[in-house]
Amino acid sequence: MSSFAALVAGLTNPIETLASFDAQVLLDAGCSPARVRELVKVHTAYYGKTKFTRKQANAIKVARSTRKSMDQLAYIEGRISSIEDPAEKWDLRLTLLSVKGDYKTLTRRAKDIVPEVDKPAPEPTVRYGRSNKKRRPVTIMALEEDAAAIEFATRQNLTDGPAGPQMYEKLMRILGLRPDAEDETPSGIAPAVPRPLVLIPLDEHIKIMGGDGDDVILGLTDGTTMTGAEFLAQNFGDVLEVAMFHPQEGPVNLYDTQRFANQKQRDLARATMPTCPVPDCRHAADNCEVHHIKAWSKGGLTNMDNLAMLCRYHNRTNDDDPSKPHHGRLENIRGAPMWRSPRGYLIPNTVHPFGAMTLLYGR
Repeated sequence: MSSFAALVAGLTNPIETLASFDAQVLLDAGCSPARVRELVKVHTAYYGKTKFTRKQANAIKVARSTRKSMDQLAYIEGRISSIEDPAEKWDLRLTLLSVKGDYKTLTRRAKDIVPEVDKPAPEPTVRYGRSNKKRRPVTIMALEEDAAAIEFATRQNLTDGPAGPQMYEKLMRILGLRPDAEDETPSGIAPAVPRPLVLIPLDEHIKIMGGDGDDVILGLTDGTTMTGAEFLAQNFGDVLEVAMFHPQEGPVNLYDTQRFANQKQRDLARATMPTCPVPDCRHAADNCEVHHIKAWSKGGLTNMDNLAMLCRYHNRTNDDDPSKPHHGRLENIRGAPMWRSPRGYLIPNTVHPFGAMTLLYGR
């Protein structure tokens, strides 16, 4: 048997090889994580723990006899995923496994075998996608009457040419993000204005000695000390808003030399990592929540080395207990927040490579 024939044989009757399934082996081989998650569900159904052991054993026999392919097994699990009753789910799985024929035959017969689930109406919501060449998708699920009102307003007085770009410009004027033809001053929603900070690396001969209270004491190699505010006043004048970062400890403190900023820790955390640190998450730090890397409930302090900005979802799914890995968790790695996977791998978020520690120290 050729190597290709062996591959096809494994795909067309895989129920035996699934017994030794290992998701990490597939991930290490470069397989799609989404596909691996599908196969994990298949493996769990046929070889995972269940109180329906007799039906599980019977399902393996039926899958073998009808030569169900890997894609067919994955389709069956997806088709019955909405069934809540475990016994009913096993009965439907066995019925679908008994269907003889190719993938198209199975999908056609499944429409008659698996009852349609009456899904509730989707909740009105707004979602924001990832930027691509200065463009960012915005998806709105609106109430029917609201959508009708928006469509009516944006379709008025359309000229020749594509309607979509014209409706977009009309919507931006309605929101106040574009000046109206008669009034050149935008009104309504104010454009998002980023807050610039000057990032200052501390020289290696200055080290962090303490961080309690409103100021940080810096120790110099000449045996003297000075506060962070005094260091900035001496070196950078009295007008700049400056954020200082140590090459090992990360953010030190934030000073406005005219007056201290009320939310300096939040501002420093945003400067350290301008997006949620979880890999591929595109949520901007301005829209994130303050997260204690060591949970407050477990004695974590509200110090800069224990703070990071996490999006609403990842702040709630973070593994606060390192001994119980499930979704992954955030850690402080040499002054910058980084996500550690449930299997222990440190993985950076490279969506926005302009965090302070990256710009100042190349990491």
